[in-house]
Amino acid sequence: MNNNPRVLLIEDSLSMATLYRGYLDKVRCKVEHVDNGEEALHIINHNLPSLILLDLNLPDMNGMEILNYIHNHELPVSVIVITAENSAEFALEAVRLGAIDYLVKPFDGKRLGVTVNNALKQHQMANTLEIYRDNFARDSFQGFIGASLEMQSIYRIIESAASSRATIFITGESGTGKEVCANAIHMQSDRKSEPFIALNCAAIPKDLIESEIFGHVKGAFTGAVSARSGAVSRAHGGTLFLDEICEMDMQLQSKLLRFTQMGTFQKVGGSKEEEVDVRIVCATNRDPLEEVRQGRFREDLYFRLHVIPLHLPPLRERDSDCLLIADYFLKKYAGEEGKHFIGFTDSVKESFMNNEWPGNVRQLQNLIRQVVVLNDGESVTLDMLPSTLQVQESIPSRYDENNTIKPDIRHTVKEICVDDDQTIRPLWMEERDIIERAIAICDNNIPKAAAMLDISPSTIYRKKQSWVDV
Repeated sequence: MNNNPRVLLIEDSLSMATLYRGYLDKVRCKVEHVDNGEEALHIINHNLPSLILLDLNLPDMNGMEILNYIHNHELPVSVIVITAENSAEFALEAVRLGAIDYLVKPFDGKRLGVTVNNALKQHQMANTLEIYRDNFARDSFQGFIGASLEMQSIYRIIESAASSRATIFITGESGTGKEVCANAIHMQSDRKSEPFIALNCAAIPKDLIESEIFGHVKGAFTGAVSARSGAVSRAHGGTLFLDEICEMDMQLQSKLLRFTQMGTFQKVGGSKEEEVDVRIVCATNRDPLEEVRQGRFREDLYFRLHVIPLHLPPLRERDSDCLLIADYFLKKYAGEEGKHFIGFTDSVKESFMNNEWPGNVRQLQNLIRQVVVLNDGESVTLDMLPSTLQVQESIPSRYDENNTIKPDIRHTVKEICVDDDQTIRPLWMEERDIIERAIAICDNNIPKAAAMLDISPSTIYRKKQSWVDV
């Protein structure tokens, strides 16, 4: 099988096509030749090549029509134009329509070979970046929603650590998704077909939590009318998630330490040693080291559990993830409640971006549900939000009617408005302005803008879609 990249040569002259094929003998590629535009479009639509060598003088159409078709459909293929016309105006038009280069006849074989070789390398690099985006730059992952750099790091840690037997210690503010994280670890591991048992140590009375974890025998205490298996037994072969572990009393901490060391335990009231295979994931919204310093958490247990630390960032530090999350819950709850919401007004987006979200994702989730239950319409408007989230009407929106950042708007509630270069703006806003400015300069030619920005066109397509979706 020939795995070399495919090059489609569109040339009506058989003699010239044969000459070009000869020029490309030393380039690692597979050349396919057609002599008319109709056949070329058929191949483009059904088996897109890596590169197109396009002669403009075709018997059934002008080659610019093919270039325009590729441009309008944003097809991920590189095009090199071959022409006898040597003019700056023509060159600019070809580049505007997405051509990465143009060759003026006559040209020698070396020029063609170098041009094609460079174009194929660029195409390969773009494909590599696309694979990287698909695998690493995700906007969702195992129950998480978020495309920020902070969340990309979390996704990678989960994937790397999931297959290990090492204990994972998750920290983060309340509402950041610690149980979602624990479940993601379980689902990425080879234990995913076995039980995932979650236990909130803060929600269970202290005199019952040992029984909840290790189980009890009949008559072990008042009310124990029958034997009961604990969480460690139910999680055998799978994952045991101990949430809010810093709430556990010191006596039970010592028993948990022994269990993590030996892998064996005794039920409350029992004398028989039992053994289970359990992977432990624990979490807390406190600073575990501070709990150790204050004598509320055993130091030896801390170091036993704190093998792979994983800190979940608060929502306020996750760029525009709040808009992705809000959109997800809006669609989810609108469907459940039979409402007609499809999006948010610009002022609501502005309010969300400038809120601190002390309750993190849980707070945002509850807010969206409240809005959907109490209101209806196509868009969530500012007056539907609690008064604490209603920004002042005097603050201008950064969007126009086409959901594009207005060129004259350069501040938000959070910004310090000054007339010099000391203004500090959120990174996502700077990024969006830079990309939209590049696209405008390149006359909406995304591949050319991407090349100027030294990024893959797919990166721009993804970001533009996320801006529309939010």
